[in-house]
Amino acid sequence: MTDVFAPATLGPVRLRNRTVKAATFEGRTPEGQVTDELIEYHASVTRGGVGLTTVAYLAIAPEGRTHREQIVVGEHSLAGLQRLTDAIHATGAAIAGQVGHAGPVANGRSNGVKALSASRMPSPLSMQMIGSASEADLTRITRAYVSAARTLVRAGFDVLELHMAHSYLISSFLAPGLNRRKDRWGGSLENRARLGRQVARAVRDEVGAEVALTAKVSLSDGFKGGVTTEEGLAYAQLLEADGCLDALQMSGGSSLMNPMYLFRGEAPVSEFASTMPLVVRLGMKTPVGKGFLKSYPFEEAYFREKALRFRAGLSLPLMLLGGINRRDTMEQAVADGFDFVAMGRALLREPDLVDRLQSEQADAGVCIHCNRCMPTIYSGTRCPVITAAPLPRN
Repeated sequence: MTDVFAPATLGPVRLRNRTVKAATFEGRTPEGQVTDELIEYHASVTRGGVGLTTVAYLAIAPEGRTHREQIVVGEHSLAGLQRLTDAIHATGAAIAGQVGHAGPVANGRSNGVKALSASRMPSPLSMQMIGSASEADLTRITRAYVSAARTLVRAGFDVLELHMAHSYLISSFLAPGLNRRKDRWGGSLENRARLGRQVARAVRDEVGAEVALTAKVSLSDGFKGGVTTEEGLAYAQLLEADGCLDALQMSGGSSLMNPMYLFRGEAPVSEFASTMPLVVRLGMKTPVGKGFLKSYPFEEAYFREKALRFRAGLSLPLMLLGGINRRDTMEQAVADGFDFVAMGRALLREPDLVDRLQSEQADAGVCIHCNRCMPTIYSGTRCPVITAAPLPRN
């Protein structure tokens, strides 16, 4: 059995262990720029033993933000991003940047730019219509991925993670229920997969072997018309055959249609509603709104069964995500053939959890999976069980 706490290689990058801080929006970029709070958020988990921390969410274009308080990668954000990578490297860890376009998950009213998707649809976030991306849009967006990737390499990132899940733009093309196109971007899986494969190839051609290139993909979107496990695996096999990626991180759910499918555990409906504009708060009180935040029982490593199907059908290195809180779960993941384990809420509650597990000071984290951290993304993502006051904002 390979030791989860032993050094490992991800593409051209040497990591001190196989643990990954998964990308979860930090809520610490109120002006769309790196802040001291963002740096400390990531440095706390790398000082606590994590091998690779992932910055979320780095948008490639203004309309690609979920809302206006997110970083758009470019010359204007380069200096702050360099400061961030320097700080993480000083702790002995590596740093990844999650690169993406939010597509229909973007709030066009907040961004001041119309959101885009595979097909036209109403936005429950902005109460506007989301436009269907044109050929010109997709050419521009692919070039924007390439430009953002080059900027992040200049900034010192070790790994780039392409966001291809959660109903973000690439994922919206993959889901037949969101992609009703009749052109070369719609219909068959091969057509619906075209954008993700195009982006991966363009970015790999740009960065070569300078950094590791990974993608976050869906094990299952969790809604009718979303990506199924069978299609998710078939898509992953296409990505593997293209030879552009160094690893895949397996996730699930839809930020637009079924977010709790990713998180599992209690659904913090009232807390989430309190952070929304009035019209959205009222909508969440309707039967449709109440059904948006479904409740799924939490269990340790809840994506393991589906992920094992991906492991059996792929040769690419894989990162297991979803409810990983225990040392024995991490050890089992490596025994199952997963190359890395990714953690989110457990590290938000205990930034030093990896060190504590490695030194056997603890067998498991203490996160209770109440999910009350989810609504805090708008005021500084944090565990409300251990802190009640919002963080200072720049």
